[in-house]
Formats: sequence, structure tokens, C-alpha cells
Amino acid sequence: MDFIKKQLDGTGMSEQTIGILSNIIMVIFIAVISILANYIAKKIVLKTIHHIVNNNRYKWGHIFVEKKLFHKLSHLVPAIIIYYSAYVFPSYQALIEKAAMTYMIVVTITVFNALLNVFDDIYRSYEVSKIRPIKGYIQVAKIILFIIGGIIVISSLIGQNPLIILSGLGALSAVLMLVFKDSILGLVAGVQLSSNDMVRVGDWIEMPKYNADGDVIDITLNTVKVRNFDKTITMIPSYALISDSFRNWRGMQVSGGRRIKRSVYIDTSSITFCTEDMIDEFRKIHYLTDYIATRINEINEYNMEHQINTESKVNGRQLTNVGVFREYIHQYLKNHPKIHQDMTLIVRQLAPGDNGLPLEIYAFSNDITWGVYESVQADIFDHIFAVAPTFGLRAFQNPTGHDIVQLKESPQFSRGY
Repeated sequence: MDFIKKQLDGTGMSEQTIGILSNIIMVIFIAVISILANYIAKKIVLKTIHHIVNNNRYKWGHIFVEKKLFHKLSHLVPAIIIYYSAYVFPSYQALIEKAAMTYMIVVTITVFNALLNVFDDIYRSYEVSKIRPIKGYIQVAKIILFIIGGIIVISSLIGQNPLIILSGLGALSAVLMLVFKDSILGLVAGVQLSSNDMVRVGDWIEMPKYNADGDVIDITLNTVKVRNFDKTITMIPSYALISDSFRNWRGMQVSGGRRIKRSVYIDTSSITFCTEDMIDEFRKIHYLTDYIATRINEINEYNMEHQINTESKVNGRQLTNVGVFREYIHQYLKNHPKIHQDMTLIVRQLAPGDNGLPLEIYAFSNDITWGVYESVQADIFDHIFAVAPTFGLRAFQNPTGHDIVQLKESPQFSRGY
């Protein structure tokens, strides 16, 4: 500044004009230096850093570039130059230093915010992130960062100790608790969800209260984001997963088997004892050959041992068509390539009702893919309905319009029976 004033003294201008002009020249000079330093930092230093990072052997080096961490850091260079040049303007030194310091604090906050984002993205690149998501904790750290940064900025502008402002916030703790109620609940819920391993990213969860039925795609401080199977997105409050019940299908996905639990209803009027002709036909079925031979020998031995009069089917032990049919279904499922043979496999009778006798198939497919699972289930029941008449059985069905028309056209109906 003194050098510039000495150069302007020989021009014959007044001291006031020289002072104003020298200030303008100094402002322009500092601005040029700041712009030049910013240009060097971004065009030379940043490009060099990006080149080094992109060629680094670590797979997460590009994350620093994507989050513009070094770009945000470069904003400190002109601010530092302006801060240390403030002494040139004694009248405005305090104001310039406060403004530059405030700017540097804000830039530092954005740098730390970007650094947290970088850390989150690096953590997400590992498989453990699906088991132990930390996005909620990252958001808590950001809230603390912005609160502390805001306090430091305010204390810098008013020239007070940050501890004085913090002591004042203590009196507003009730208000802060109300404002950050959801965040506090979300933090507590996040800790419980993570520690108890209740929900992971990628889990299929079902929560009817919130119409959620799909895959978890994100877990944040306040919400759990679920992509439903119709491609809609449902937001569930994190604490709702603690306070309300929900179903997590992860166990099914991990086990490798998906349950089939469905019944076929048999018309009870079609259930009967097996005749000799029926038994001869059943022997021709591959899945039943050994079963029929073993059961017939067992029944004959029992009846002979107890001197049963077999002229009446009511006496002694007999095969029934529904019992043979149940065994056939069991053997069919045991030999089915898409049924998980290491999991529960049961074909059982349930209590008969108005819709006939339910035969329930309880088994697990060995492919959990939704489309394959539905196809396997459909193929099994297609086969069951198709082979039921072979055993002299009818699937129960309420009368339809076609049945009534057929009844009206029957000779018995026309004769008044």
C-alpha cells in the first residue's frame, strides 16, 4: 500500500484521491491474486490430484472426485489470501477478517460434509453395509456438524465465545427435543435395528399398516425406503419398525427354499374303498408300485392274523382311493426336481368342511425366485387336478351355471325326478 502511495505522490493528486485510488488498486491486486490462486488450485493442483486419484490402485479413489471433496477444499485458498491481506485496510480489517473467517468456516463445514458422504459411499461398497447400514449415523454426524458449525459462525460474527452460545442452547433443550423428535427416535430405532439385525438393505419386508410389500432399498435416520413389487416407493418411519410388527422374508431368502402351502379340495362323495381293478391300475403307476405291494401284504397279513371276514369291505383294513392318492402326491413331490428335499415335505388331510376334504401340500421349492416359484406351484397343482380322476376322485366345486343347464337337459330332470 505504501509503495502504491509513493508512486501516486508525483502525479499531483490530492491525498484523499491518492488514498481512494491506492485502495482501489490494492483491492484489484488482491482480487487478481485470489482469482489467480483459485485458478491454479482448480486447473493445475486439482487436475493433478484427480489424475493421481484416478490412477490409484484403490477402487474407491474415484469417490473423492465424484463428491468434489478437493474442489470444495480449493475454495479455502482465496479466502486465506483475503484474510491475511486484511491488515492492508486498517479501517475495515476486523470486518474483512470476520467475513473471510465466516466463509472459511462454511467451506470447512461443506468439506467435512463431503468427507462424510465419501466415507458413506466407501462403506457401501462393502458387503457388510447391507448387514450394518450406517447412513443413519452419518446423518446424525451431519446434524451435529451443522449445529456446531452454525454456533461457530454466529460466535465469529458477534465476537463471542462459542461456549456462551452453547450455554444458551441448554435453556432451549426442550424446544430442541421437540424439533428433533423424529431424528432422536430414528437414531434410537436405527441402533436397535442394527444391533438386533432386524432389517438390512435388500431384505424383502411386508408391513400391511403402511401398504409396504417389497425390497428395502435404503435405511436413513428417519425413514426406511421400500420399493414395492408394483415399483412404487413406500416410506416407513424408522421407529415404526420397532413399535409395530412387520414380516421380514430374509429367512426364506437365506434358506434357499420358498414354502408351498395350498390345499386341493376333494369331493367326499367320491371317496371309496379300492377295488381289485383299481389296485391293479395303481400297480402300473411307477410311484405307487412298491407302496401298493407293501401295503397289500401288510393288510392281508393283518386281516389273516385277526381272522377278518373280508367279504365285507367294512371289516378289517382296506385301501382307500384318497389314501393312495395322498401317497401318490407325496411320492410325486419327493421325485420333483424343483422341490427342496432337505426341508419339510408333508401331504396331509385337514378337517373336512362345506367344501369337501382338504388335502394340503406343505413343501418348499428349491428356487426362491418369484416367477419360478409360482410356475412350480402351478405345475404341481395342474398335475394333481389332472390325475385325480385316475384315482376315482373328484375335486370339489360349487355348482355353476353350466352344471344347472346340464341338469335341466338330463332325462331324469325332464321326467320329473
